[in-house]
Amino acid sequence: MSARLLVEALRDPARVCGFDGAQWNALISCARAERLIGTLACRLADREVPVPVALILQDARLDTAEGHRLARWEVDRMLHALAPLDVPVVLLKGSAYIAAGLRAGEGRSIGDLDILVPRDALPVVEEALLAGGWEWVKPDPYDDAYYRQWMHELPPLIHRERDRMIDVHHTILPLTAKPKPDAAAMIADSVVLGDGLRVLSPEDMVIHAAAHMLADGDLAGGLRNLWDIHCLCMEFSDAQADFFLSLAEQASSYNLSGPVMRALRLTNQIFGTPLVAYNSPARISYNEHWTDQLFRRRILSCDIWGRDRHKLTGLGFYLRSHLLRMPPKMLARHLFTKWRKGHRPI
Repeated sequence: MSARLLVEALRDPARVCGFDGAQWNALISCARAERLIGTLACRLADREVPVPVALILQDARLDTAEGHRLARWEVDRMLHALAPLDVPVVLLKGSAYIAAGLRAGEGRSIGDLDILVPRDALPVVEEALLAGGWEWVKPDPYDDAYYRQWMHELPPLIHRERDRMIDVHHTILPLTAKPKPDAAAMIADSVVLGDGLRVLSPEDMVIHAAAHMLADGDLAGGLRNLWDIHCLCMEFSDAQADFFLSLAEQASSYNLSGPVMRALRLTNQIFGTPLVAYNSPARISYNEHWTDQLFRRRILSCDIWGRDRHKLTGLGFYLRSHLLRMPPKMLARHLFTKWRKGHRPI
């Protein structure tokens, strides 16, 4: 139930005015578990809340501001390391939202630094980052080989002094996935911010967020990802006429209509995001699919203590995420290898 309280508070901050102590505890526990406590704190910044809650939210805003400062510094250090290469570098996810000054970045927690570079530039990018103080996180030969052969990114790197990770992508989905989005086109269409920084175009930014949530992962942290999509759609549709038509056409060109349309339906169902349907020049509708309820169950699974209430649903989505990434025989071999090494999904 606490996940629904969090949705209510994010959608309409005025709703928290009537919350009792138990509801506040549940709300804050869930916001922390979903890594949305900074976002919640920003949304409630001008609301009168109980003093203990106000102190928690103030701490969250300070922590988020510090996290954003560190994220910007990490971007600066990455650009410094890669500047001699004359390679286009596109920021992805949270760091991109902050750099572009988007609503999705307000209060957002930032984890790893994610960048997208041309695939043929990977060797020189890797060499420059290693020379700049980053080192490998995956010492296991199997994991290293798996990333390099099948994944959409290099094995993750961490800076030896700052303890901050960077994920270097060359496309947005694993190479074993059925959709093959055109990463070169995404880089070519990216928006230049200045100082060597680039972010994806508005359409590609939403497509990447949807693909990351629904065509690659197991929806762990899905509520935060869906809030990103809600904020991006609200901002881009306000600024661009027929944004949803352009988004649908772009998603179709990447063979990602399924994940994108589901993401739009879910953000409308959960956060009330206004969507625009079309009959011409293309028919675009957002009628609920019967499987949407399974995705909502997974996304809204957080209990009053911030724990996952639906373990079997989580396991099902874990298996689904791997089936999306690779064929069944390859999946069986991969899971058996990981199991032998002691990895357990839940």
